[in-house]
Amino acid sequence: MRRLLHRVAPVVVAGLVLTGCAVDTVRGQASPGSAEPVDVAAEDFPITGVSDEPIDQFARNALADLETFWTQAYPDHFGEEYTPLAGGYFSVDSADLDEGAYPETGIGCADSSTVPQVVAGNAFYDPACDVIAYDRSLLQELSDDYGRFLVPVVMAHEFGHAMQGRFGFAESGRSIQDETQADCLAGAWTRWVADGEAAHLSLREPELDDVVRGFLLLRDDVGSDPDDVEAHGSYFDRVSAFYDGFDTGLGTCRDDFGVDRLFTAAEFLPTDVNQGNARFDDIVTWVGTTLPAFWGDVFPTAFGREFQPPEVAGFDGDAPDCAGLDDRDLGYCRDDRTVYIDESDLAVPAYDEIGDFALATAMALPYALAVRDQAGLSVDDGAATRSAVCLTGWYEAQWHNDAFGDLLEAEISPGDLDEAVQFLLQYGVDDQVFPNVDASGFELVGAFRTGFLYGGEACDLGR
Repeated sequence: MRRLLHRVAPVVVAGLVLTGCAVDTVRGQASPGSAEPVDVAAEDFPITGVSDEPIDQFARNALADLETFWTQAYPDHFGEEYTPLAGGYFSVDSADLDEGAYPETGIGCADSSTVPQVVAGNAFYDPACDVIAYDRSLLQELSDDYGRFLVPVVMAHEFGHAMQGRFGFAESGRSIQDETQADCLAGAWTRWVADGEAAHLSLREPELDDVVRGFLLLRDDVGSDPDDVEAHGSYFDRVSAFYDGFDTGLGTCRDDFGVDRLFTAAEFLPTDVNQGNARFDDIVTWVGTTLPAFWGDVFPTAFGREFQPPEVAGFDGDAPDCAGLDDRDLGYCRDDRTVYIDESDLAVPAYDEIGDFALATAMALPYALAVRDQAGLSVDDGAATRSAVCLTGWYEAQWHNDAFGDLLEAEISPGDLDEAVQFLLQYGVDDQVFPNVDASGFELVGAFRTGFLYGGEACDLGR
């Protein structure tokens, strides 16, 4: 978050809480298909330059399942038969390049010849030749660092570009629009695999957390220009798009990526210092000011009575004796109506390792449980946790909308929402933060995204 030299005009808080609505979370059905996945034979699915290494076989399996998916789905969603890639597929090993494995046209075709070296550290779709090429050394690195299923997702993203080559790239010419739509298309295919429809791949639910973590590597650098010709989007932008496809399917990918699509990627301002990270004490003060103001504004509309802000207190190592806290690092104690945060084991490490908005998220989550308690709702089950994460997304959307400009001279910085996602993936799945919760990190991020985009009416505040 950044300090402002000049106060910004306030924006009206949007999306008043309505009771009786629920968060649309993904209750992961990720599992192998109806039959055990089988490898695709090399002769049945040729890839130029391919090796006998397992990573190439895995890529081939993904590409074969992608062809099956799009053969089935393209006519239904785009009104035409699917046409296979005219130029086929290319594998390159940047660590041990064998130029003799490729034709004279290299990676591409006669009209757009590309030397194999350009594939190093990359995977891409070339619309001039209708080909997909990838560096298998890169795929191996992604698999080693972020789990095996990030490799198929990368293939699915490039296949999404191939589909855009058929139904059309963004008329605006914005790279960020095309790239996030390809993420959405990859998410829709991933759901198909998770539902057991794929013949050559399977997906286990915990692997979705690894995939989402992998997007951190694939995002643009924080503070990059979202209108750059190669912009892909922020961490939040890319994860949100992937979740769109996974949760609601190809129709959303087709229809919801126009010029009015919300993107959180933004450039740093000249006034931003320390990459937009504010001082620890400033975050505590700013969040401590805006949380009661926000809930004091919206709570009466939802529940017909005034909001009484809870106390917020830190501790070091040993949690206060409270039935609702149970020696955790973060929680809400009903007995004394206090939000507690372990400063030494959670607040400071999250701030140091992730950034200032990780601290803001850590404070907002148990505060949302206090809101639920005052509304007469549960605070100690999985539904309460997912609702609190969703409500935190709603609160943090107000920072993005500059809704607190009349309270303090600070606003959100590029990368802050990425830090919220990182906090949920790193800390949200820890029993010291949310014990006995059956939600994966992927589901928690989905709940946060739902609140951010759709407001409190989507956050399960029904009585």
